Amino acid sequence: MKQSVGFIGVGNMGTAIIKGLAAQKLEVHGCDLNKDKLEQLKQEVGLKIEASPKELVKKCRYVLLAVKPQHLPSVLEEIAPELTPEHCLLSIAAGITMKRLMELSGSRCPVVRIMPNTPALVGAGVFALCFDDPSLDDERREFLRAMHKPLGQVHELPEKLFDAFTSVAGCGPAYVFYVMDAIVEGGVNLGLPRAQATEIVKALFSGSAKLAEEGGLHLSELREMVTSPAGSTIRATMHFDRMAMRGVIVDAVREAYDRNVELG
Repeated sequence: MKQSVGFIGVGNMGTAIIKGLAAQKLEVHGCDLNKDKLEQLKQEVGLKIEASPKELVKKCRYVLLAVKPQHLPSVLEEIAPELTPEHCLLSIAAGITMKRLMELSGSRCPVVRIMPNTPALVGAGVFALCFDDPSLDDERREFLRAMHKPLGQVHELPEKLFDAFTSVAGCGPAYVFYVMDAIVEGGVNLGLPRAQATEIVKALFSGSAKLAEEGGLHLSELREMVTSPAGSTIRATMHFDRMAMRGVIVDAVREAYDRNVELG
């Protein structure tokens, strides 16, 4: 069986991963109810369209489930009889545990749980890979590492840390965009035109992230670089401290974690 990857579902996240794999010259197959989306991907990246999940499984060694969690049981019921030990089943469905994936697939092949985040749409994602399944061999582990690396950071985590990862990296883009939007509002309040304030804040965040990644300094040291004695920055950050902003953010991540645990 070829080292091909098949996608059951080609929504936003599935499409992001498909485009990343196509750039690696991997053979990529897909099936979805949205035929227009499949045809678009065929034209853009050479996606091989399959008529059904069953047909896809027959042609692909790696099968990635990119459907909504509520649809996953019915999809697995359909494809489980076609799975063999040569396959590797991948899932990005939030809240569907390894145990549940194994149950639904009849443990016919190794199972890997994957948690991406939305910056994968621009090749700057953060991925968690769960290699807890003891039947997963080194060859397939290495393939999956290499498959995701061009799409962003890859972190191998035990499943027990997936809720924590999701609360930080999965939900994290929303936290960042929330703060960005608030700073834009602050700029507009001071008289900056909204469009210009938005461009300024986008550059502020991308530049700050680049400095954090490449500067080699601790985050607190980077903050201190901007914070002159009795200056405007210390006045602003002291206000954050009076409002207990650090505690609010830590508590918000915990709230996300608690909800992830509730969802399973």
